[in-house]
Amino acid sequence: MEKSKQIQVGLLAVLALLLIANLFGGGFKNWFSGSSSSTNHAAAALTGDSRVDPAAHASGNIPGTNVNAPAAPVGPLTAIKYDESSFDFGVADEGTVVKHVFKFKNTGDEPLVISNAKGSCGCTVPTWPKQPIAPGSYGEINVEFNTKGKPGRQSKQVTVTANTNPTDSHLEITGEVRGKDMPAAKGSH
Repeated sequence: MEKSKQIQVGLLAVLALLLIANLFGGGFKNWFSGSSSSTNHAAAALTGDSRVDPAAHASGNIPGTNVNAPAAPVGPLTAIKYDESSFDFGVADEGTVVKHVFKFKNTGDEPLVISNAKGSCGCTVPTWPKQPIAPGSYGEINVEFNTKGKPGRQSKQVTVTANTNPTDSHLEITGEVRGKDMPAAKGSH
């Protein structure tokens, strides 16, 4: 094999080793520090072994999991009840922003903490209370759906993450978006 091919193969081997180190061991620093817990967590996650350290679960530091997922709320659990979990806005002209307020009640015995609310796409934007909702109290989640570039039948979801069981609940906004080249919706000017 000529010298340049040997160098290429060597570089590929080093890259493969680095990828494996990051996937299974959190990089080389854990390899040389004498700690094998990260490697054990990775092996347990890959083999389905449920004996993984609970602290790894709590920190979300398990290889192969979604690092961008919001952290699950910790602490006492409570319950949330929505007045409605879906809203049909009917027909809207493309380019308008449809807004709806989803009202809810904390039906549990502990303060309700909503840690995140995320729309199914960038066109669906929720806002939620950042302060805890006391037991028996009400709150609101405002959802805005931008219809620009979204002609046709639409169904958009919002995933609400809170200290409830299960941690995620879902809201939905649906309707028909009339494209710009279609006749205007009744009642619009």
